[in-house]
Amino acid sequence: MFKEVKKSIQWGEDTLTLETGKVARQADGSVIATYGETSVMANVTFAKAPREGQDFFPLTVHYQEKYYSAGKVPGGFFKREARPTEKETLTARLIDRPIRPLFVPGFKNEVLVMCTVLSHDLVNDPDMVAMIAASAALTISGAPFMGPIAGCRVGFTDGEYVLNPEVDDMHDLRNNPEQRLDLVVAGTKSAVMMVESEAYELSEEEMLGAVNFAHEQIQPVIDMIIDLAEDAAKEPFDFQPPDYSDLYEAVKAAGEDKLAAAYKIQDKQERTSAVSAAKEEIKASLSEEQLEDPNLGSALKKLEASILRGDIVKSGKRIDGRSLDEVRPIVSETGLLPRTHGSALFTRGETQGLVVTTLGTGDDEQIIDALHGNFRSNFLLHYNFPPYSVGEAGRVGPPGRREIGHGKLAWRALQAVLPAATDFPYTIRVVSEITESNGSSSMASVCGGSLSMMDAGVPLKAPVAGVAMGLVLEDDGSYGILTDILGDEDHLGDMDFKVAGTEAGITSLQMDIKVAGITPEIMEKALEQAKAGRLHILGEMAKALTEASEFSVHAPRIETMQIPTDKIREVIGSGGKVIREIVEVSGAKVDINDEGVIKIASPNGEAIQKAYDMIHSIVAEPEEGKIYKGTVVKIVDFGAFVNFFGKRDGLVHVSQIENRRLNHPSDVLKEGQDVWVKLLGFDDRGKVRLSMKVVDQETGEEAKKEEPADE
Repeated sequence: MFKEVKKSIQWGEDTLTLETGKVARQADGSVIATYGETSVMANVTFAKAPREGQDFFPLTVHYQEKYYSAGKVPGGFFKREARPTEKETLTARLIDRPIRPLFVPGFKNEVLVMCTVLSHDLVNDPDMVAMIAASAALTISGAPFMGPIAGCRVGFTDGEYVLNPEVDDMHDLRNNPEQRLDLVVAGTKSAVMMVESEAYELSEEEMLGAVNFAHEQIQPVIDMIIDLAEDAAKEPFDFQPPDYSDLYEAVKAAGEDKLAAAYKIQDKQERTSAVSAAKEEIKASLSEEQLEDPNLGSALKKLEASILRGDIVKSGKRIDGRSLDEVRPIVSETGLLPRTHGSALFTRGETQGLVVTTLGTGDDEQIIDALHGNFRSNFLLHYNFPPYSVGEAGRVGPPGRREIGHGKLAWRALQAVLPAATDFPYTIRVVSEITESNGSSSMASVCGGSLSMMDAGVPLKAPVAGVAMGLVLEDDGSYGILTDILGDEDHLGDMDFKVAGTEAGITSLQMDIKVAGITPEIMEKALEQAKAGRLHILGEMAKALTEASEFSVHAPRIETMQIPTDKIREVIGSGGKVIREIVEVSGAKVDINDEGVIKIASPNGEAIQKAYDMIHSIVAEPEEGKIYKGTVVKIVDFGAFVNFFGKRDGLVHVSQIENRRLNHPSDVLKEGQDVWVKLLGFDDRGKVRLSMKVVDQETGEEAKKEEPADE
């Protein structure tokens, strides 16, 4: 009934297995990849004809984490998987980016790739397993896919690269100082196609070494996918790339000069209008048959690319007049908004980000429900890209995949320089509002985020800047590497290479390549050129701010205190009664964790001190020999009970009230009276023994002993 094919190799610390032929047989390609005890099923389907008039490649990648894979029930009210989590969205993008350029040019049939996590061993992250499964499913599906690819994760510990480190070591590098890198690389047999990373100030050499290490490690996986395809692949889909050379020549003859002139305009809005007008003139000169040709869009794009790319390689000049390694003019400003905790406006040419920082308390931490367990994040970065930033009147909706991906890239770039939570116990939320865009708004978010946090008083280890690099690679091997690329250079170039970091090293690297054949030499040169650009941008940012400013008066102050864990119950009280009373009386916000760390927050210093004193009185122990001010709460025949330390009461025996014999304590004391007492110690049963007579009741100081009379 089943025609199963199964292949296995030893890869790193675990066995990697690919199997097909048993599940989802109606899909064009279906593969279950298992690494350790983490299993992901990838299913590929593709339309056998393009939609009429379609002029783009409609590839969709979905990645789904099923909670049953880790033996968990989903959280929330509905108790089922719903909209994609941030992790699922980011993983779908990770898979999409390296496979998209590898479909045969001109293929415009709809393709759907669905990756489903079936089992998770809580050790091996399913994302790389999903990428391998997707590549294998595409390779055996018969689709015109020029793969396979494979991907892996690389760590960097004690100067050594680590293949596929455990998931617990990677989800929070800030709390794992031994691990300095979380790098994901995807590539073919001959070339690296995609890089994504967060790092702790690695040098360019260390980062390049990690990329090369990853490319070496994925080779046996690629060989295994090829081995699987030899036994299980379907017949290749009969697809011939469209020949539109005649149409291209007609388009070129009709408007090459017009488009070339339009691309010489340096202002983006004017250039965009001129390019659109030139295209309309080209279309006006074409026949009706040529206008209806579905390859017209491809012909126009090819002409645009030829004009833009040819000028870059031949003349070393770009459409806005800059040299290849020149960064656009930068203006950095901070403290723009009066009521926010921190704000910055970062402008680089025609790209601009208004970035705002808000400081919160422990209650504001984000609880993340992940397959490998729940954890909290006290650093949030949200990126917004409204239509007006590019002069459009588009639809506004919830964050899309692009906004989530760009926000995470900026988050990765900045997390390495954040202070430890023990030193700066705040939840930090950074929001980047992109107000203008013409190239690398994510890197503007990094620069603006760094400035905004410093404006809010966050003691960053060092400022961070980011720069986007581009590449034009010609058929004869000549190339040009571009610093600080424009939107058009990104759209029509061969590589998008974003590097962020401090003066000391790289904190994030993201690379997407649209062609195979990027050599280590090109990558090395791009990293060197990116470093020069990054240092230049850091210098421009320093004109606005170089270190943390004073706290805004509107930001909460947070004080921390450590209490013994066996005192937590006393601070919280039955049903939270005690801690609610502390909050109500002091006016401060109080948060306590399972380790006994208490965070007290308020813009008002007096409120913090009041809450601190109230908690201290609950958890602290009275010290023998110290003098305390107390209140008489009960009088009995043999003495008086005095409340002297929080809720702690002690007995002042009648013999310890005054230096004379009393008939009854009520001779000198009454309930509610304030008195000074000294803690003499504790009896055999732990009861407190207090004395009034050894303390001057006027001053609260220890009474002087009377000198014995001379005989």
